Amino acid sequence: METKIYRIKGKFVLGSEVQVFTKEYKAIKEEDIYEKIYSVFGSKHGIKRNQIKIESIEEITADEVEDPILKAII
Repeated sequence: METKIYRIKGKFVLGSEVQVFTKEYKAIKEEDIYEKIYSVFGSKHGIKRNQIKIESIEEITADEVEDPILKAII
């Protein structure tokens, strides 16, 4: 199976503030991205799934990647 690259934009609640985020991940299907975001933010920030609002997930090409770590992997 071929992996695709996705750009995820959203918000999460941390304390009394709302933080905006943009992440880029590789995944086989879009549904895997939801689990990845919930897992990473839950472990890194200690927040629950209902505190994370994913606003958009878009498939991007390798040329559009901005994340330097992901760019190095490609």
